[in-house]
Amino acid sequence: MSTYNQELPPQGGYPAIRYKRHLPKKGPSGLVLFTGLAAITGISFYQVFEGIKERRELKREKIWARLHLLPMLQAEYDRDAYRRQYAAFVREAEIMKDVPGWEVGKSVYNTKRYIAPNIIIA
Repeated sequence: MSTYNQELPPQGGYPAIRYKRHLPKKGPSGLVLFTGLAAITGISFYQVFEGIKERRELKREKIWARLHLLPMLQAEYDRDAYRRQYAAFVREAEIMKDVPGWEVGKSVYNTKRYIAPNIIIA
């Protein structure tokens, strides 16, 4: 018979094999990230809605300003139209002074309906 020496484990067994990953934690947790994202989103939506309200108020103010300026602008237009019409009558009287029976400012249309004067404002 031959004698042989079989390899056996050491007394107490082999040390444990590390197979799990032991990585250090880096950065904030998912809950902290989600909370921060929710806070930033909420603040942003608040600012957006405040901006919408501000634009709505500016639009309303612009409309009211135009409504209050309209009578003044209409009066200015009427004064300018009257001045131009009077100047046109003066020119017409000067041009047609030699034509017998010509009435300055009389409508050339044979109607009783109102025809707005053709005044070109340039």
